[in-house]
Amino acid sequence: MPHLDVPGGSLYYEVDGHASAPALLLIHAGVATLRMWDPVVPSLAGDHLVIRFDTRGFGGTTTDDVDFTNRGDARALLDHLGIAEVTVIGSSRGGQIAIDLTVETPERVRGLVTIGSGPSGFHEIELTEEEDAAIDAIDAAYQAADWERLAELEVRLWSIGPSRTEADLDPDFVRTAYELNRANIRHATERPTLVPLEPPAYDRVVDIGVPTLVTVGAHDLTSALVRFEYLAATIPGADVARFPNSAHLPSVEEPALFAATLREWLGVHGL
Repeated sequence: MPHLDVPGGSLYYEVDGHASAPALLLIHAGVATLRMWDPVVPSLAGDHLVIRFDTRGFGGTTTDDVDFTNRGDARALLDHLGIAEVTVIGSSRGGQIAIDLTVETPERVRGLVTIGSGPSGFHEIELTEEEDAAIDAIDAAYQAADWERLAELEVRLWSIGPSRTEADLDPDFVRTAYELNRANIRHATERPTLVPLEPPAYDRVVDIGVPTLVTVGAHDLTSALVRFEYLAATIPGADVARFPNSAHLPSVEEPALFAATLREWLGVHGL
């Protein structure tokens, strides 16, 4: 089980594919771990070097209560593996990390893919009453330190989606969604301090000059849909894709369609 020691932490990571092939860096969502990419890695690793890691507070990564940046951890992993340039693919908060990495060190990024993501520094978005109620329940579970309840509520809101019920969905997907977030419960009391990008990416995405694919699930939250539209309209030449039967995790819920969409886009741009 490979780990990379970084200041105040140890990053768990996995690498698949060919060392000489174009590199992809996959960054997971906040309701998951690097295991969320399992359904699509075999398709990507045939002609790419696929790198993924658990960010601090998730999965197999450990951390002390120190100042850190996710983009710094990502660069440390790329440096460790001898990767100069990468196409970075991020889901949800992983997409925000990917955007931050792109605007801070554009020389390291050949292409950018976001899934249900937005840039750091984005303004607050008015949610539906149902979404607000779900967020309030999540906040209450956090205040009560009921970590199992918190993990369950997060999955219900994000992975299942505010407009759907579990009965509507493939039971294998539902089971996987809960498993992905349950793996993070043991990190609930860790308190590393995230150092934000300054200035944030919100006003800087207009300067992104690499091929970009902005994607979202049709059943995602209002906030994700609004951020999707902003990125699509603001990043120069951005391509877009919507996954009709997914909420926040299309790579898990519609892996064949997601992988096919991503592979076609990578091919078009020579990435």
